Amino acid sequence: MIPDVDHLVYAVPDLVDGMAVIEQLLGCDVVLGGRHENWGTRNALVSLGENCYLEIIGPDPESSIDGQPTLFGIDALKEPRLATWAAQGDDLDLTIERAASAGIDLGAVFSGSRELPDGSMLSWRLTDPFADRIDGVVPFFIDWGDSPHPAAMLPRVCELSGLEIAHPDAARAESALHALGVPVDVVSHRSVAITATIRSPNGMVSLA
Repeated sequence: MIPDVDHLVYAVPDLVDGMAVIEQLLGCDVVLGGRHENWGTRNALVSLGENCYLEIIGPDPESSIDGQPTLFGIDALKEPRLATWAAQGDDLDLTIERAASAGIDLGAVFSGSRELPDGSMLSWRLTDPFADRIDGVVPFFIDWGDSPHPAAMLPRVCELSGLEIAHPDAARAESALHALGVPVDVVSHRSVAITATIRSPNGMVSLA
């Protein structure tokens, strides 16, 4: 069963190179997103369904942010990786309380925004993307409010077909996911891995 995936986060050390990797892998064009001025990152997107997309996110070379922690460890990346994912949410404060009662720290609720290529702003609320969340296998939660969902503004070219998660402490990770109402099973593995299966113009593709 595929959970309510809002988007997958593919973190890259260089956005232009990361976009080229995804375009070659999936056989489709990537749409440039915009800048996250508060985080020093910028992104590009590929639709994975009606309300689901792949976010390619990397450092913004024009950012003036210096010395602050970077999202998803982007400043230390040597190669691209599927770093984490976001689940759809609405009452984020209740979600945080529910997580805390299960011993899961999702952090606080933040507001975010980025400028679209046409100069308009896209805004959202989300649980803390900097929180550890068991090495990123537990999603952060996002609520787009009155903003259009980014996937609605993208060409429908790909579809998320499956999501697999591996973790050295699989029982703990799976228990946390199920406590949050996220129906994902976790397999035991010596290293952390999130693997998506995507139906694309190039056929069925695995992305990790």
